[in-house]
Amino acid sequence: MDRNFRGTTSTCVPGEFVHRADPADIIPTGWTQLAENRFSVSARWPAEHPFFSPVAGDRHDPVLVAETIRQATMLVAHAEFGVPVEDQFVMWGLHYTADAEALAVDGLSSDVTVDVICSDLDSRRGGLRNLRTTMVLTRDGRHLATGGAAARSTSALAYRRVRGERMAALGRPVPLIPGVTPQLVGREHAKDVVLGPGTRPGQWQLRINTQHPTLFRRPNDHIPGMVLLEAARQAATLTLGSGAYLPTAMDVSFSRYAELDSPCWIETESLPGAAPGTETVRVTGLQDGRPVFLSTLTSPSRDLTAAGAGLGSRLAG
Repeated sequence: MDRNFRGTTSTCVPGEFVHRADPADIIPTGWTQLAENRFSVSARWPAEHPFFSPVAGDRHDPVLVAETIRQATMLVAHAEFGVPVEDQFVMWGLHYTADAEALAVDGLSSDVTVDVICSDLDSRRGGLRNLRTTMVLTRDGRHLATGGAAARSTSALAYRRVRGERMAALGRPVPLIPGVTPQLVGREHAKDVVLGPGTRPGQWQLRINTQHPTLFRRPNDHIPGMVLLEAARQAATLTLGSGAYLPTAMDVSFSRYAELDSPCWIETESLPGAAPGTETVRVTGLQDGRPVFLSTLTSPSRDLTAAGAGLGSRLAG
């Protein structure tokens, strides 16, 4: 894609650039173009939020890192690469690794700086189709996390053609199945539970609450990726048996759309820790016998979490 470096700066982020209607859900606060495909995004993590509440006692929810990466990717795509806001924007992969010590809620500001590098740009007919982002997040000048995403944009017309009859599911009510006990998945309220009982140990059914103000921010014809991310986190929490679960690293890939009209089964497997003092869980989403997503989540071991010490030094690498 031919673009001229303009050195653009903005301190106002429209909600349509990050696909969020509620101002409380908009994490980026501005952006600056540093080079042709490099940007600095300023962000603010909410001190209080009905969904992204502190976990493990006194840590920012690490899924805020994933949401920051998601929103920063969309912001740059729309604001700097000209992707129309009416296009469908799909994340096919997302990953992050966070410093657990730097996630502390107290003692640090809520302002986060995100250094964004865009690569693997693929444009057709003058419009951006695919891009990959690599990000470094800092807070008060201190390293907070690294991560990135792989994303694709599809025109509204092409999306309707690809989805076909599935578009009829847009806004259709979905029966809300019973959920597991909120405290078992690190949640306080039943509305935030995205897992229901399965048919065997290590398996749960995805619980779809289309009225959830954060996870279903607008009517959709498929299950949003953030619902699947939260399902992976809650399933890993149940697998390790710790309500104080702190997923300081996550890597997720999506293989197909998760549909609203068929049960989606969430299955887990405990793996050897990626580093000493850590625990890793692999989470798979299956629908109609086919994989929907695959995710691995790594956390400090339960002993370290309970002790409240040594978290960051073991995971910073």
